[in-house]
Amino acid sequence: MKIFPKASVSLLAVSWALASCTTADPTAYAGLASAQHLKADPGDRSGRVPYRYNSGANWKRYDKVIVAPVTVYRGQDNQFVKTSEQDKSTLASYMQSQFTQKLRTRFSVVSSPEPGTLRIHLTLTGAKTTTPVLGPFSHLDVGGGVYNAVQAARDKEGSMTGSVAYAVEIYDATSNILLAAYVSKQYPNAMNVGASFGALKASQVAIDKGADALLAQLRQ
Repeated sequence: MKIFPKASVSLLAVSWALASCTTADPTAYAGLASAQHLKADPGDRSGRVPYRYNSGANWKRYDKVIVAPVTVYRGQDNQFVKTSEQDKSTLASYMQSQFTQKLRTRFSVVSSPEPGTLRIHLTLTGAKTTTPVLGPFSHLDVGGGVYNAVQAARDKEGSMTGSVAYAVEIYDATSNILLAAYVSKQYPNAMNVGASFGALKASQVAIDKGADALLAQLRQ
């Protein structure tokens, strides 16, 4: 019987586990108000924003924003992977805080509609927490490090690391007309070792990235 050295066993263990380390890309969730408008985005090569609707609105016309309370998606096509109700609530609260904080750098955050106001509705549609022990191990182990380096170069998910899926729906607050919508999946850079410590840390880093992405879109 052939005996593998410890390093090889470690590499094999990580390799065997990698098949379940990522989650599926988000879908055009049937329960969203914007579902009928969402279409596959052929320009998205990253898989981060596979479905989108854009009316061509001029964001420069808006200088105020209402951030509606974040909704946790309850449809059967949700993409929560072993995520407790408490974790869903924690992530929804974090999303509310971070997106509002980011948007405040571009808009005045208000509570009632008036001309020049956007209303943004965020829906947490899925999440995966970081696998305890294996998450950090797969980033520190030699074999896992090689895999994650490749994933980072491809802008793909790291091994055993958390992620979030969510929907963004943007309305003109006074007319309630849908201006834009998209579904997205975010996750930390695969070489972000720090994000692998703690069950929700990676998901929170992913939310930060999602808030930055929305802000960048609305600055155009």
